[in-house]
Amino acid sequence: MTKLNIQDRMIRSISNRAEEVFLRSDFEGMGSQSQVSRGLSTLVSAGRIVRIGYGVFAKAKVSSISGKPIPRQPLEVLTQETLKKLGVVPELGKAQTEYAKGDSIQIPMKTVFNTGRRRISRKITVGNRTASYENNYRTTA
Repeated sequence: MTKLNIQDRMIRSISNRAEEVFLRSDFEGMGSQSQVSRGLSTLVSAGRIVRIGYGVFAKAKVSSISGKPIPRQPLEVLTQETLKKLGVVPELGKAQTEYAKGDSIQIPMKTVFNTGRRRISRKITVGNRTASYENNYRTTA
């Protein structure tokens, strides 16, 4: 039986997952920190995955316009999945909620996630778009 190197094991793990987003910590059991880092950087260079944040990666596809690797899902889907993996229950922001209820006719320009009482500083970026957060930290309930 042939032993798979860490990069092959990472590719197999990524392929078998239904999720689009995975964290660096998902691969900790496969090898040392330096081996995992080398494996991830090799996969990014090969265009199999893209880095969307610090320790956050997404499955990639080739862009029909630029020919470069891009995430398979939009920023909003990737952000929501990432927050769930980090243990945060994401909800739509105030503007999106008001628009969905019909309380406002103003169409929200960007998607903002309400993180409840959690303060999130993690930056999740796809192309030139970055996820935005709001929270209930200053409100009294």
